[in-house]
Amino acid sequence: MKMTKISAAVAVSFGLLLSGAAFAADSAMPTMNWFGGPTYNGAPALPVTAALVKAGGGAQHFSFSTALVSMLGEKTVNAEVAKLTKQYGKQKVTDFVNGMTFDVNAGLKRATEAGVKLPAAPADLKGAKLAETLVTAGTTSDGTFWSGYLFDKALSHPIHNQVMADVDVKFGHASDENTHRILNQAMYDVAQALGHKSVKLASLH
Repeated sequence: MKMTKISAAVAVSFGLLLSGAAFAADSAMPTMNWFGGPTYNGAPALPVTAALVKAGGGAQHFSFSTALVSMLGEKTVNAEVAKLTKQYGKQKVTDFVNGMTFDVNAGLKRATEAGVKLPAAPADLKGAKLAETLVTAGTTSDGTFWSGYLFDKALSHPIHNQVMADVDVKFGHASDENTHRILNQAMYDVAQALGHKSVKLASLH
């Protein structure tokens, strides 16, 4: 997919501006993530991240599409993709799915560089239970699901920022926003389908 690139210097500058203190406790007035919602600066939930990676085919062959089918089943995934396609258009949904695959793989690469290792034994989470855990992980104190909050919890806020800078350099800022936007909507939809009616839809959707 062809997208406008921005300079690496600009991307790194954005990353530095958004970087928070790693593993610090959430403050009463948290900083905001690039695409909305509060940041999470606590320790990452690495066993849950490992379970997601396993569901997607493993670290060497991760695919977000595979992870979705593993969690929700092919029929449900196809229905959600059709719904999102009607809402956003085929190209943006395709870019979202590909973007999530890139984000996870880039996140694992950045984590390795930072000396962060996923546990050999992932959390015992499969299917809808894993999907439900991801919804909970990305839901902030006011009940809103934010993709950035989930990404912060997956590997850490600084690594999330590094991945966003990588995406902006390779695919452009609009692609990065598109991935966050559609994940907000998709995970809200998943929450509703799983009976978590109290989960709120993020303003970026």
